[in-house]
Amino acid sequence: MLIGGIHGDELASVSIVFRWMSILNAMRTQPHRWRVIPALNPDGLLLRRASRMNANGVDLNRNFATPNWDEDALPYWRKITRQDRRRYPGPFALSEPESRWLVAQIAEFRPDVIISVHAPLALLDFDGPPPPPDQLGFLRLKNLGIYPGSLGNYAGVHLNIPILTPELPHAGIMPSNSQLQRIWTDLNKWLDQRTPKADELPLFLSLDRTSWSAEKD
Repeated sequence: MLIGGIHGDELASVSIVFRWMSILNAMRTQPHRWRVIPALNPDGLLLRRASRMNANGVDLNRNFATPNWDEDALPYWRKITRQDRRRYPGPFALSEPESRWLVAQIAEFRPDVIISVHAPLALLDFDGPPPPPDQLGFLRLKNLGIYPGSLGNYAGVHLNIPILTPELPHAGIMPSNSQLQRIWTDLNKWLDQRTPKADELPLFLSLDRTSWSAEKD
């Protein structure tokens, strides 16, 4: 599963997913099944001034139903972030339609790996069962930890699904074409080692329709 735009103001995370979609569409054979979600937060993305949060002012990457969300998420927001509105986790876990929709997509598609693209920390984060790649292109592995309600916490720790978080260097500027290709090449090498090939998947996944729809920092 490939996700961009959980934070609507990280424009490059959306653009790079569309770029990789064009690569996938041009391939005659595809060794893996993909579900691609270029922009999980279209409301934040399409504002005149793009917003990290969705239309309700919620940071979607703090709204997933991680264990102890009720005890941890709002106190963390109040005490650690000092009620930073950009990191508001919402009134309760899965309060937002976007986070509920993504949870349903994960449950339906049952991904072997989730790649969630962010910006602008210029590194590679990883949560879930090891081993992670040491780098994707010029992005080197540096674990950032997990947060109450984050996708890395929910999918990587709670669901035990490996989740890669490439953090691009700039929110509004795409990496060069050669840098994009290096990230994509390294990602696919790691996937080849990590996940079953398309012809090894059970039939119900082979028949599944790919969904082209519309933090870790």
